[in-house]
Amino acid sequence: MKKIVFAVFLVLMAIGGAYGAELKIGYVDLNRALNESEEGKKAVRALEDIVKSRQALIDGKRREIGKLEEDMSKQSSVLNQEALREKKKEHRKMSRELDRLVKDSEEEVEERRADFMDRIVRELTELTRKMGEEEGYAVVFDKVQGGVIYITEKYDITEKLIKRFNEIKVKK
Repeated sequence: MKKIVFAVFLVLMAIGGAYGAELKIGYVDLNRALNESEEGKKAVRALEDIVKSRQALIDGKRREIGKLEEDMSKQSSVLNQEALREKKKEHRKMSRELDRLVKDSEEEVEERRADFMDRIVRELTELTRKMGEEEGYAVVFDKVQGGVIYITEKYDITEKLIKRFNEIKVKK
């Protein structure tokens, strides 16, 4: 990816030199913007709240299982086989419920994290494009990912490429 960014950079520099124009090139660190923006911090706090509430449910279920285990241990000598089997069955059921709760909680947190982050990154990317256009940048890169976020249409040579390619193919 970095090779592609470097190649685009070199092409833009060559184009700028050929047209005698100075190219304005910028970059952004979307990860940093995500982590340091107020919206990003707000999303992190919201995720932390979700994690805390889910952790409280998980801890409660673990306490229930612990109490059941303690009761089984204390009562094992006085319970008949049928009652002991029922307690063990209840323990297995509660353990499965706990496992499911943990899994569901992890999935929920991951989904919410992805939703928050995707939304904010989309907004940051759109704002970067707008700023690139408004402030006259030829191209704006993402420092971390290496991708082009904004590039001016001024240097788009796609039409010329198509025309030339068609000319070459017609000759053959």
